[in-house]
Amino acid sequence: MCRRPDRLSHWNDGSGMLSAKEIRSGFIDFFREREHTFVPSAPIVPHGDETLLFTNAGMNQFKDIFLGLTSPQWRSAVNSQKCLRVSGKHNDLEEVGKDTYHHTFFEMLGNWSFDDYFKAETIAWAWELLTKVWGIDPDHLWATVFAGDAADGLPADDEAAKLWTKVTPIPAERVLAFGKKANFWEMGDTGPCGPCSELHIDLGPQACDKQGVPGHQCQVNGDCARYIELWNLVFIQYNRQSSGRLVPLAAHYVDTGAGLERVTAVLQGKGSNYDTDLFMPIIRRTSELSKHTYTSQLGNKTDNAFRVIADHIRTLVFAITDGATPSNDGRGYVIRRILRRAARFGRELDMHEPFLYRLIPVVIEVLGEAFPEIGERAAHVSTVVEAEEASFGRTLDRGLEIFTGAADRAGKGSDKTISGDDAFQLYDTYGFPLDLTQLMAQERGLKVDTSRFAELMEQQRQRARAAQKSDSLLANLTDSELPATQDVHKYHADSCQATLLGWIDAEGFKKTGNVPADTEVGLVLDKTCFYAEAGGQVGDCGVIAADGNEFIVVSTAKIANCVVHRGELAQGTLSAGQQVTATVSPDRNAVKKNHTATHLLQWALQQVLGKSVSQQGSYVGPDYLRFDFTYPKAPTKEELKRVEQLVREKIAADLPVTWKVMPKDEAQKLGAMALFGEKYGNEVRVVAVGADSSEQLGEAFSREFCGGTHVARLGTIGGFKITKEESISAGVRRITALTGAKLNELLEQAGDIVDQLSALLQVPADKLPERVSQLMDENKKLAKELKSAAKAGGPDTLSEARDLLDGCEKVAEASIIVGRLASTSIERAREAVDMLKKKAGSAAIVLGFEDNGKATLLAGVTDDLVKQGLKAGDVIKEIAPIVEGGGGGRPQMAQAGGKNPAKLDDALAQARMLVKAKLGSA
Repeated sequence: MCRRPDRLSHWNDGSGMLSAKEIRSGFIDFFREREHTFVPSAPIVPHGDETLLFTNAGMNQFKDIFLGLTSPQWRSAVNSQKCLRVSGKHNDLEEVGKDTYHHTFFEMLGNWSFDDYFKAETIAWAWELLTKVWGIDPDHLWATVFAGDAADGLPADDEAAKLWTKVTPIPAERVLAFGKKANFWEMGDTGPCGPCSELHIDLGPQACDKQGVPGHQCQVNGDCARYIELWNLVFIQYNRQSSGRLVPLAAHYVDTGAGLERVTAVLQGKGSNYDTDLFMPIIRRTSELSKHTYTSQLGNKTDNAFRVIADHIRTLVFAITDGATPSNDGRGYVIRRILRRAARFGRELDMHEPFLYRLIPVVIEVLGEAFPEIGERAAHVSTVVEAEEASFGRTLDRGLEIFTGAADRAGKGSDKTISGDDAFQLYDTYGFPLDLTQLMAQERGLKVDTSRFAELMEQQRQRARAAQKSDSLLANLTDSELPATQDVHKYHADSCQATLLGWIDAEGFKKTGNVPADTEVGLVLDKTCFYAEAGGQVGDCGVIAADGNEFIVVSTAKIANCVVHRGELAQGTLSAGQQVTATVSPDRNAVKKNHTATHLLQWALQQVLGKSVSQQGSYVGPDYLRFDFTYPKAPTKEELKRVEQLVREKIAADLPVTWKVMPKDEAQKLGAMALFGEKYGNEVRVVAVGADSSEQLGEAFSREFCGGTHVARLGTIGGFKITKEESISAGVRRITALTGAKLNELLEQAGDIVDQLSALLQVPADKLPERVSQLMDENKKLAKELKSAAKAGGPDTLSEARDLLDGCEKVAEASIIVGRLASTSIERAREAVDMLKKKAGSAAIVLGFEDNGKATLLAGVTDDLVKQGLKAGDVIKEIAPIVEGGGGGRPQMAQAGGKNPAKLDDALAQARMLVKAKLGSA
């Protein structure tokens, strides 16, 4: 039950304050008591919505309802939605840490009406919750309404303005009207939209952070922290068409949002969101780790670092939990940027070793009760964060050196600007996101040439896109244009009769005429037996035919509820309205085997490696299956053998596979596994392995939410073999495997190879491992003998090196020893470099030699010269391309190999120039 005090004073004096947990549950309970259905938060990583990098508002999961694509399952709803705003127009990343209220991750408390109630109830309930339940002084609250917009022909929202003074005691002078920017909400360039009404709170003159600024005036929707928005009430009553015209909607919706962090700060009497119980446990733990003290001051580099780290670790925990993985593109790059920003701010607190993963248990302690998934996937998140932070740490210090050099050059220039080329090198070589370089530049009073950086980035993108083709077939479609397809036949038939409703080409959906020839289109039928690509399973291919006319389907996709059969007309003509026969390719049978095998594989992995194994993704095609799963290390050969054995035992038992559509809650009670982060409706399809019928799913050993196609009995799969196991990112492994006919092909090829080797080595097949091992031992012995002979009778590498030392140049006290050796080994060349360092005392050494038609370069630098900025790795990177090779290494020792030994002398000459230039300038 909600607390219902007559009037609480704790909202601004800190006494008897509510916890964030109580505030969240109080909000949800308040609306539950008013017949709202609690709808769990959608994942922060949207599934099935490629228009969004991350869920950035509470309404995202209800978008299809607002667009009219699906019917609402509830008349009204309430939840606390996980949100992340780090891209596009909703990007708060740069402001985090600088003030008291900006965040990347936050919770959005919200209530929704789907043509149930509208403005009067929304306004009255918002006022009641804030003033009567939470006890906020009503004299400190202000309301805003939409003032209208002449360009759009929109009148002022007088209805809301009148309701504020009618259903609440707020006086008319504290109901202010604002324009479209502040008080009109739109989903995008097109779609549902409407006026909004906001509740703001006056925190008093002491909260103003612009005191003393000439011309500043504290006011609602101003630019200081005195008046802050608490709750936005959106009244969706229009639809913006592609022409820009606004048309009234037949149904009215309500979408409200109140940031939990901001509400908590107000109710706990805190001047900063970071001082609430949502952040302070994280900050205290960071203080323990760093031995620095947080003082809650703005403009303080140390305190800024505490706030950034506390914000960013929350983001990392939730995003990685919900399926994001650090990478170099898309949402993966956003997560990598955030992690690297946090790691760099750790340097402000003198933390040079990975530390972020040590904050994860605190985040779970604070938020795990409301979002249990972060506790369930804690081990995976910790593995990913620690590995990523350690990887960045290895390049961060070197990158900071490069930045320092770039900043020093910029400081000497007239425009005080770090070049775009330097910024790009920091990004491309050392993993510094541009915003991190800009932040460090800002701290030194410098700018960054972002135009040149953007130019270099675009060149890189163009190179990456050069070999890719764009898909324009579906580009001009909107979901609402397409009819729904009945596709239940995909589960029990390989062929069905249907009506051709039309087709899709680059111009859109066509309902009349003949299907065009010699071009790819997408046919739309009223019903189909084709499976549309989803859940990792490829879309079916096959034929759609009528009266000798054929359309070859090469892939099948789904847009909303419409199945699109992509391909080309191969023979004759087909017309809209014609009766056709849709027939799926026999490849479907191989796909079924592989899909059921992935279910067996996941079950077996959990039996062998533990229940922490969780699916991260999959590919199910006719040729092979691929399964990605969470696990912190590589499974052993013995563990993988046991996995294979368990899967094969189940296949040999020829157990039945069945399925049933049931309420999601019932499926979860049965223990059916869901793909983590996937969005499911109220009803789900559960595929069960080992149950005799759909009424006995509890007997199955494997139960999963799954919409894919499967075999009826396991014996049909025919066999199972893991062909590859690998790491694809920190904490995520990948298994590739074969079944059925493709497995038989592999076994036949392996048998042929065994027969050939057996004949070649003249031993029985079962003796091959022993014979090959014997040959390898003999080969190692011969190689060792050859090396010894080369040392005894070949040129004396150390003598050659001593000769180079005797005739070398000097800069000050440093010897520049550069020369070519007769053919030798890399080991002997390293010995020569070490010997020269000891004899010379202070030296820069670059040696080159030819071995088996390849060029080898080796550089060594003594510690005193390294301190002067001369590094072996830098020299090698500069000269290796001359011999058509590459390499690197430590500042004291580095090496490279190349394909062109004829250029060795050129490379050594360049090395000599580089070393002399560096030592001369030093």
